[in-house]
Amino acid sequence: MNLNAYGYGPPHARRWILVDVGVTFGGLDTPGIDLICADPDYLIGEQIDAIFLTHAHEDHIGAVGLLYPRLKTKAPIYATPFTTELVRSKMQERGVDARWLKPVALGGTVVAGPFTVTYITLTHSIPEPNALAIDTPAGMVLHTGDWKIDPDPQIGGPTDIKGLTALGDRGVLAMVCDSTNVFEEGESGSEESVKQGLIDLIAEQTQAVAVTTFASNVARVKSIIEAAEQAGRSVCLVGRSMHRITDAAKAVGILPRTLEFIDESEAKSLPAENILYLCTGSQGETRAALGRISRNEHRNVSLGEGDCVIFSSRIIPGNEREIFAMQNALADQGVRIITPRMVTQPIHVSGHPCRGELQKMYQWVRPEIAVPVHGERRHIMEHAAYAKSLQIPQAVAPRNGSLVRLAPGPAEIIDLVPAGRLLLDGKILVPEGAQGLNERRKLSENGLVLASVVIDEAGDVIDGPVVVVRGFSESDGRLADESLDDLDEAADAAVRKMKRKTRLDDDMVEREIGRALRKACETTFGRRPMIDVTVLRS
Repeated sequence: MNLNAYGYGPPHARRWILVDVGVTFGGLDTPGIDLICADPDYLIGEQIDAIFLTHAHEDHIGAVGLLYPRLKTKAPIYATPFTTELVRSKMQERGVDARWLKPVALGGTVVAGPFTVTYITLTHSIPEPNALAIDTPAGMVLHTGDWKIDPDPQIGGPTDIKGLTALGDRGVLAMVCDSTNVFEEGESGSEESVKQGLIDLIAEQTQAVAVTTFASNVARVKSIIEAAEQAGRSVCLVGRSMHRITDAAKAVGILPRTLEFIDESEAKSLPAENILYLCTGSQGETRAALGRISRNEHRNVSLGEGDCVIFSSRIIPGNEREIFAMQNALADQGVRIITPRMVTQPIHVSGHPCRGELQKMYQWVRPEIAVPVHGERRHIMEHAAYAKSLQIPQAVAPRNGSLVRLAPGPAEIIDLVPAGRLLLDGKILVPEGAQGLNERRKLSENGLVLASVVIDEAGDVIDGPVVVVRGFSESDGRLADESLDDLDEAADAAVRKMKRKTRLDDDMVEREIGRALRKACETTFGRRPMIDVTVLRS
């Protein structure tokens, strides 16, 4: 969930630009939450001159529609054409005015207050990835965004080595650089080798083939389409993201506007050896196309004995359980699973730089300061050490919220500003410590106990207490939607022990019943559920 801010000037008159406004995704520790983004509270009310987007991956653009209104700014949002196409639809989905979105030509330059920002063409696993050369009176910063060095990226031009070297000749104060693959030696590999690997592998298959990859990797999508055509297979896109990305690529001319796919209903009528399904869901996402296919829940697409699924993707750390569960479900249906580690030909390469590529970038740019970003803490620390080993004079290893002074004087972290997370709960952005989310976690772990009692104005019990539980079972295995004897007795005893006068105080009644139920739950079930007590007056 990238969000970077560059400031120039003294604190009382500082001007800012933002670079990328992305999301990450909810997990098991955030039940009911799909999207998470950075909390920009520190920047609200500041003078923001512009927002620049480096490329169209969700962790760089996914929060634009969510956070732009929250920033209370009318700063223009700059992006190259493909990224613009995708961001526009995201803003419109959120009801945000897209007139502030401004397309920039590849290699274009924008002046925003004291900042002059030039887009530098790089290569990555999505069309139109860019570094930003951010020029200020205090010096130039190169913000790389996500990148690799691919001499034959299949779509778009190669890395602008000449432009990067020219920046180095002028003098670069700092390079803020991708750290994702800093532990990997060598280079990440080219999409050209993947294309040939997919052509060979798909040609070997004799029944229906499904290929899953990241929809945003349009070069990979193009290679899969070409491999299918050479094998005599028609391509059917399965999953909303596949349609959205290919539509955007065709709209800006990255893919041919005449490119056609067969729809899911047509695909069912074709012989198995003549169809290739290009699916979303490589990371085991429950609602993505391949996940639904694996559970036999897709309305149009099914796979069976002898069919195969090719994973032209890697396992993102943290997704192992979901991916393996999906692969096992497919295997139960007789589907063969093919992953990059199972074949000799390359069918996936990373979109991020390995150490050999980092070395080249530092040799071209020659910054005075290295600022590693885009990685876990161990990646950031290793990248800083690696930069120093390449004779970069200074390296700073920031954390989320680090305020880094690049100039004047030596680079150092001078402050730690608020840098929390906002979670999209339905249609509402809430802070990560919101009470409702904490309650939801507790509910998911320990269940819920509901108790109600009716007491008249004289303090006599008219009905109850009635106790109902949700989310755990009784020891004898009966369903837990009935009142439970031990809890009924505990609640009843708590009410009986109370003096008639005390029963006139709703708060006291709720407190005593709640205390009794809490103790009984722990004794009987070993759990500490949420407890909600309602007192009704008759």
